Amino acid sequence: MPTALEIEKSLFELAPKAGAMDWDNVGLLVGDPAAEITRALAALDVTEAVADEAIAKGCQLIVSHHPVMNCRWLPVQTLREDTPQGRLLRKLVRANMCVICMHTNLDVAEGGVNDVLAYTLRLEDPGPLPGTDGLARMGRLPAPMALRDFAGYVSQALDCNGVRYADAGKSVLRVAVGGGACGEYADAAAAAGCDTFVTSDLGYHAFLDAAGKGINLLDAGHFPTEDPVCHALIDWLQGKFPGLSIEKSTSHREVIQFYIKGE
Repeated sequence: MPTALEIEKSLFELAPKAGAMDWDNVGLLVGDPAAEITRALAALDVTEAVADEAIAKGCQLIVSHHPVMNCRWLPVQTLREDTPQGRLLRKLVRANMCVICMHTNLDVAEGGVNDVLAYTLRLEDPGPLPGTDGLARMGRLPAPMALRDFAGYVSQALDCNGVRYADAGKSVLRVAVGGGACGEYADAAAAAGCDTFVTSDLGYHAFLDAAGKGINLLDAGHFPTEDPVCHALIDWLQGKFPGLSIEKSTSHREVIQFYIKGE
């Protein structure tokens, strides 16, 4: 069976560490590099529920996209049981759980977050979106679609609880995608000739400005636009380590719900 260090090295073949942004925290972040791994769990985030699931299933490793700790937005200053971060980290350490996180390096990697998102939406000839440092992709639909129909299509393909969108008065054909919070690249998508941009975490002014930029905007949610990459991580590790048992978390899912007026 592979060690945690061998699995980390393999994942860096898929998503080289050099691709991570300088503020990011990627790789084996928790656990013993020499630990032998027989069972692993893949999840977008390492939540307490995911940790409990991994422990209950006898896993020695969690592989996630989002770092379990990242000093850019949540510095690790204490390991107290009465704080959410401390409680999670203490639980992982007590269970001798290893955690490997592939974040912005997996965003930009070939076969990573954004390639998987483009594939899931069945975009043809997807390629890098210029001006995004590899953090977004662009491609074409097989045939044009009305925006409202496309919103429904995205919701179904990504299993979203709902999609927020702004209509720039264009049908959908040339589509850019950016998994997670990529709203800053709407200008790049418009400049590249895209009529539509699918991403997440968009603010009010992004939608307000969409028509003026001439681009349809769809916010499909952070979780739905990135979660499909978990299957790519599983396929990669099963191909590299046939004896490794790895499955996708069943406890981690979209938490944002929508109330639809009139329902």
